[in-house]
Amino acid sequence: MIRRTYQVGGSLSKNAPTYVTREADTQLYQALNRGEFCYILNCRQMGKSSLLVRTYHQLKQQGFECASIDMTNIGSQNTTSQKWYQGIIANLWLSLKLNRKFSLKTWWSSLSEMSDVQKLSRFIEEVILVQFPTENICIFIDEIDSILGLNFTVDDFFALIRYCYNQRAINSEYNRLNFAIFGVATPTDLIQDRKRTPFNIGTAIELHGFTIEEIEPLAASLPLEENQAKTLLKEILSWTGGQPFLTNKLCQLVMDAITQPDKYEGNLFRNKNLYDWRNQLAKLPLGYGEFLVENLVRNKILDDWQNHDDPEHLRTIQNRLLYNPTKVEKLLGIYKKIMHNKQIEVNKIPEETELILSGLIVKESGLLKVKNRIYEQVFNLEWIGKKLRLLRPYADNFDAWIASQQTDKFRLLRGLALKDAEAWARGKSLSDLDYQYLDASVEI
Repeated sequence: MIRRTYQVGGSLSKNAPTYVTREADTQLYQALNRGEFCYILNCRQMGKSSLLVRTYHQLKQQGFECASIDMTNIGSQNTTSQKWYQGIIANLWLSLKLNRKFSLKTWWSSLSEMSDVQKLSRFIEEVILVQFPTENICIFIDEIDSILGLNFTVDDFFALIRYCYNQRAINSEYNRLNFAIFGVATPTDLIQDRKRTPFNIGTAIELHGFTIEEIEPLAASLPLEENQAKTLLKEILSWTGGQPFLTNKLCQLVMDAITQPDKYEGNLFRNKNLYDWRNQLAKLPLGYGEFLVENLVRNKILDDWQNHDDPEHLRTIQNRLLYNPTKVEKLLGIYKKIMHNKQIEVNKIPEETELILSGLIVKESGLLKVKNRIYEQVFNLEWIGKKLRLLRPYADNFDAWIASQQTDKFRLLRGLALKDAEAWARGKSLSDLDYQYLDASVEI
């Protein structure tokens, strides 16, 4: 029996045996078949690109003509509007294999008097719809958040997508054309003009973590009997909350620990012959699965987590939280409140959305909570305190004021210290407690 390994990071191939089919798979496939514009906007490493690959090939099998554009391949730094639109058209030209039919350079030059977005519009109507006169066409756009690094607006691009859907009422050929957008952003991040946005006429596909009912492909690849594999997967999910990257990483760590026990310091199996090499199956003693998973989580993920974070995952979350110095205090303030209370009500403010897009927290039944136990232990209250102390120029006095339940007036700022703090706070989005502290300092 050949045991299949788990892919940790990156897109899974169309026939990957460890691909986990979720509710989003069915929703996206059916919605695109109905001709609905779909968008999947979620945090990183949740399986968006693997979902794209799987749906792309499913539609191809149904006779669709499909094109896929990775926006990171087009670029965002030091590019111009002309090069950006030209890159999109070139990707469509290659993805749909139109390079065998005509010269793109000649076609582009013939439209020199038109704007860039007009050229893309003409390419869709006069090339794609003409070259595929009967087929349904779906254009997949991945890593859409790459546009946030552009130094020019691309509202016209999204307005063109909306135009293609509106044209269906006038030109029935557009009924055969569809789009699906994937990325780490919100609709309002991507387009500022709400009157021209396509997102209010599209279908949002929610992408959640793995559930115990969905993880049979992962359990089947573990070198354990069926019941033991499912029990062990349940324990893994109790740590990861079904987060795809972490779940696959833990599955691979478990497989390595069982099949290559000498690879790990301390030999997790303590020299017990638990693995039957002839049948390529292990039989774990009662309760050993829970011990094994916890041991691996603590030794291979939590302890010295920055060095164990390979491929990078936890650092990606940390970088997302800290990259914007004007918002970081507000983000960490909200997150600290969640950590104290374990969950808080959703207030629908931008900082909450930013926390969700970081992957750190999740929204469930109108409440915000930390996504899983691993995140809780890595990004704990001590970590929050260290980051905030590095940011606040008045950190020591602030912490002491909070510890006194906001009664120690000697810890409030005065004179030059207050002026410096106000200058530092200007233009930033701070936590409610920061504003209360500064207001109390001004008042006294």
